[in-house]
Amino acid sequence: MEAPIVNHANEEVGKVSLDDGIFATDVNDALLWETVRMQLANRRQGTHAVKTRSAVRGGGRKPWRQKGTGRARSGSRSSPVWRGGGIAFGPSPRDYSYSMPKKKKRAALRSALAAKARDGELVVVRDLGLEEIKTKTLAQRLKALGVENGLLVISAKDEVIEKSARNLPTVKVLRVEGLNVYDVLKYDKLVLLESVVEKLEERL
Repeated sequence: MEAPIVNHANEEVGKVSLDDGIFATDVNDALLWETVRMQLANRRQGTHAVKTRSAVRGGGRKPWRQKGTGRARSGSRSSPVWRGGGIAFGPSPRDYSYSMPKKKKRAALRSALAAKARDGELVVVRDLGLEEIKTKTLAQRLKALGVENGLLVISAKDEVIEKSARNLPTVKVLRVEGLNVYDVLKYDKLVLLESVVEKLEERL
């Protein structure tokens, strides 16, 4: 399949041939869901914790004698049934992360890219024409491309683009090696620099 290449003024300046094995493959919704679920799980800190009865301060002395008071028997003030006592079956620190086979990850990324191409949400840009770090200029260039909420993928480290986009809340810049399913699906538009297309095809 072919896609138009535009400049920063959104004028068509050429065509680029996209690999059908990536951008025209069948979209596997179940695989996309599985991959996004894994990514979100891997981002969890898992630092949640509560105090059990062994961690609560006090509770060493039996509150009252076992028999003869008329009250229910009790052995410790740190019991979960007491106000201020420990928590029973509460959360404890744990690692939520898990992994998927590399083949499934690559297939999921191909599906995500194909979904963007299918829905007309893929934009290939020759260059953004930024000569200095300027957030306002980048915002204007993206607006001209019809991108208000978008993921901008660059082929290598580019401080001018990366720093210009830092204060744009609905724009994220990723280098091609960091491209992932969650971010592709999260943003309305996927903007690829022309130099990214070849690197993507090599990776996938």
